Amino acid sequence: MRSALADTRPLAHPDFARLWYANIITVIGAQLTVVTVPAQLWAISRDSMYVGLTGLFGLVPLIIFGLWGGAIADSFDRRKVLLVSTIGLIATTTAFAIQALMSFHNVWLILSIFSVQQAFFALNQPARNAIIPMIMPTSELPAANALNMTVFNFGAIAGPLVGGALLPILGAGPLYSIDAVTMLATLWAVIKLPPMRPKGTDTTTTKQATSQGKPANGRAKQTRKKAPGLRSVIDGFRYTWIHKILLMSFVVDLIAMIFGMPRALYPEIANINFGGPASGGMEFALLSAGMAAGAVVGGIFSGWVSRVRRQGRAVLIAVAVWGFAIVGLGVAVSFAGGHAMPFLALGVFMLAIGGAADMASAAFRQSILQSAATDEVRGRLQGVFIVVVAGGPRLADMLHGFVAGHLGAAWTVLGGGVLVVLGVTLCYFLVPKFSQFRV
Repeated sequence: MRSALADTRPLAHPDFARLWYANIITVIGAQLTVVTVPAQLWAISRDSMYVGLTGLFGLVPLIIFGLWGGAIADSFDRRKVLLVSTIGLIATTTAFAIQALMSFHNVWLILSIFSVQQAFFALNQPARNAIIPMIMPTSELPAANALNMTVFNFGAIAGPLVGGALLPILGAGPLYSIDAVTMLATLWAVIKLPPMRPKGTDTTTTKQATSQGKPANGRAKQTRKKAPGLRSVIDGFRYTWIHKILLMSFVVDLIAMIFGMPRALYPEIANINFGGPASGGMEFALLSAGMAAGAVVGGIFSGWVSRVRRQGRAVLIAVAVWGFAIVGLGVAVSFAGGHAMPFLALGVFMLAIGGAADMASAAFRQSILQSAATDEVRGRLQGVFIVVVAGGPRLADMLHGFVAGHLGAAWTVLGGGVLVVLGVTLCYFLVPKFSQFRV
């Protein structure tokens, strides 16, 4: 039983432990905002197209600041990057609360604040993920990533359930306010971190040489801070392109997210197919929490991830399971009709299976990136990672919102799941080296 449960060795490292425990508090508040934004947009517009626009308004800053943020994380003290971006996230969430409490009811204002928030999020995540290999050994990276995914998805359960239940009662303003307050826990954990300078960006070697009476010029090992500009970003892409295993870890996730993430349709499915209220409600909350519930269960019993050596094959299997789960959700939505409750339960169950598969996939893909890349490029690769991981669902928001307007939600979800299974099967045959990759 001990070997089946989550590997908690990473919590023995104080810096990781503080961030992890603080994140338990912060992630619940963050998920309240994740649920409240689409629900507020749907309540104002009654149009999934506007809900899908969160994909566009989130994707553009995500790409720009995710890639640039990765370069910044390779050039500056990663603790300072985390500090600035966390304060920015608190400020934008406060802006969400103000617009809701003032009852502006303006779709474009909500989307604009969301865009700025995603810019700070994209700046934050490369530095946050890049510091993990700096505070623990490589052998513990899969366990650390599984623990992080478990906490994230725990919040993705509690946040939607609480948010979906309270939205019709309290409205959006108080929920946004809770998010802003809970982020103070992560701000405290970041303040407690020591300096986290990436290799090649400080002058420690030069200072030591000078103190020992050695010259600090000529061939002395003086390092120069890398400029986080376009050339630095291009170097990160070049590194990814050369290392095909890293490239494929991004490709398979894009296939899963773009075709198999129907979250922009949750408000419509909950309202139209399962008979919930237009302003939110338990049906919407259950759909939003389904994947997270499965991921938490998968995380609790994630002791096996540290023992897997063929991580590439594990990623492909996990993504295939995700695809089949989305097919099951499409079937449940298609047959809901006048018997909404049994098919709602089936849909949530299939989302839970997909969530468990996604937890495993994310833990392995993150571990591949953190262990296969050197520290000098780790921030930039994490920038690409966050663009893929968070950008894929935003592309999915736009795609699903558009297609559902023509084919309906049920066929959109069902077809997306089928495309995921076909896509990952194609990857298996076209790039066999990925499935053969070992730690």
